[in-house]
Amino acid sequence: MTVLLDDHLLRDWMAGPDTVLRRAVRRDDLATTNLWYARLCKSAARSTRGALLGNLPSAERQAVIAGLVRLPETITVVPMRDLAWRMGTLVAEHTGLSTLGAEAVAAAEALGARVLASSRDDSPGIRRSCGLLAIRYSTITR
Repeated sequence: MTVLLDDHLLRDWMAGPDTVLRRAVRRDDLATTNLWYARLCKSAARSTRGALLGNLPSAERQAVIAGLVRLPETITVVPMRDLAWRMGTLVAEHTGLSTLGAEAVAAAEALGARVLASSRDDSPGIRRSCGLLAIRYSTITR
């Protein structure tokens, strides 16, 4: 199976995952979305001011930035062109689902993945849509 990580958990994985995150991922393949990846890159580009990386120690921040510059092949990102139509239908059919959330749900569908989010990113729209579509959705407290 594949696990779709949000931007906070992708950051944590790239910085060196703790035991809780390793257990939650298990031996599943990793994936994220274009928008979560872009949001993490934006935060990293802001260096110490970025909300997602600003609180990391320098060595961990540098490890994440190096991974973002050249995302490892072991982390799948479904191209937006493969998801865009489904994202549009999801937003039209599911109230409270943002574009970012629609991409997460569409990517999970396309990959047959489960969604794993940080409690900081726990989205009612994504959670509800995943429930309606029988996609596994869980959070890790961060």
